[in-house]
Amino acid sequence: MKRIVITFAALTCLILVSAAGGQEKTRIEKDLLGEKQIPADAYYGVQTARALENFQISGVLINHYAGFVDAWAIVKLAAARANADVGAMKPEVLQAIEKACQAVRDGKYHDQFLVDWYQGGAGTSTNMNANEVLANIALELSGHKKGEYQFVDPHDHLNMSQSTNDTYPTAIKVAFLLRNDRLIAEMKNLVASFRLKGDAFLEIVKMGRTEMQDAVPMTVGQEFHAFAAGLESEIQLLQDTEKYLYPVNMGATAIGTGINVPKGYPEKCAEHLAKLTGKAIVPASDMLTATWDQQGFVAYSSALKSLAVKLSKISSDLILLTSGPRAGLFEINLPALQPGSSIMPGKVNPVMPELMNIVAFRVMGNDMSVSLAAHHGQLQLNAYEPLAGLAVIESQNIIFRTSYAFRTKCIDGITVNEKTLQRYMETTVGIVTALNPVLGYEKATELAAEAYKTNKGILEIIREQRILTDQQIKELLDPVKLTGLDKTKYLKKL
Repeated sequence: MKRIVITFAALTCLILVSAAGGQEKTRIEKDLLGEKQIPADAYYGVQTARALENFQISGVLINHYAGFVDAWAIVKLAAARANADVGAMKPEVLQAIEKACQAVRDGKYHDQFLVDWYQGGAGTSTNMNANEVLANIALELSGHKKGEYQFVDPHDHLNMSQSTNDTYPTAIKVAFLLRNDRLIAEMKNLVASFRLKGDAFLEIVKMGRTEMQDAVPMTVGQEFHAFAAGLESEIQLLQDTEKYLYPVNMGATAIGTGINVPKGYPEKCAEHLAKLTGKAIVPASDMLTATWDQQGFVAYSSALKSLAVKLSKISSDLILLTSGPRAGLFEINLPALQPGSSIMPGKVNPVMPELMNIVAFRVMGNDMSVSLAAHHGQLQLNAYEPLAGLAVIESQNIIFRTSYAFRTKCIDGITVNEKTLQRYMETTVGIVTALNPVLGYEKATELAAEAYKTNKGILEIIREQRILTDQQIKELLDPVKLTGLDKTKYLKKL
């Protein structure tokens, strides 16, 4: 048998010949590094194409989070309108850009925003991806061909009075602000679910615990209302930290000096951003500081971390309360969503609280990433904004999505094992604290010691020794008297 040897050059020729007549059509674009072929149907241009070659890192593209693409359309629209307001942009160019931005805001062309979130260059590739795509959309919607940049240019028009160093952080802030509204709305829904459960369980008595030891009585409803109140404070923090995102450095251009920016542009741009977002966006008081300062990112990320910590604490509590079911606390039931083991028949795991913990841990890690990114920016610019932007947007997204699943598939279906709670109340020594006002501290201490010695419950000993009548015990265990329950306090929350 003859051995056939095909050289690389020959193989390349074969491929080219076989592809003849079916090659992808291209157009030629150029930048400072030279000419490059771009797919004819692509709305992106040469600088995006280079970024696609250089930054194939995570596979998480900027269009993975639609809100970020929308934010770019808003920023570029505000910039174009501001340039027109100060006489720097012709009306016909503004009109073309407005159509392009609106199309993107309508959800079109998002597949053209293809740069990886992980990139060097402080976001330049993302800014140019937006500039090139919007320019080519504007050209087509105006009756021109892609690449006919003499009519609408990615640099001269889409980047007019701008730099990556002001548009990139501004787009990130706009994305944060718009997604914060969605996150807060979902957190309010989660609070409402906890409040409803709190009201339903308001008079079911249980033992509270400190350091995992029996403490004093409370009600299940009080416990769930406390979960709700804890989350309400996190909602307030999310709302409060928004103000650190309002100042933007649009008009700062490269380092904050405002080179190449017409007079009045920063104010007009912030004004248009405020109208487009419904947020109190204003020009930063010091553009040089605002170009490198990451305070808004750090503050808002910290609020997300605080929320994650709270959600994790609540989730861990639910896991404990449902533990067992026969060899654990087994105070509540979580909805059974799926079999919990491939080897242990009948096992069902608390998958939703576990999921919430996983997400919370990720958010805490993302906050550390934001801190490191903010810390390591040098001199007049922070090159690590892409990491901060991705970390926060991911945190917003996964908390939002997980909260919805947590609420609808877990919290809304929780039930209480009242017989278990009643048994704990009968056998716990912790109830003795509630007897202090009735029996006195010394007698209560004697009862506690006897309970531990005999392995009997306090109420059992009281009945045996006829220290209190059944009626007195019943009155003593009344939720209002036993826990200081104020029903009106909680009913006002519903």
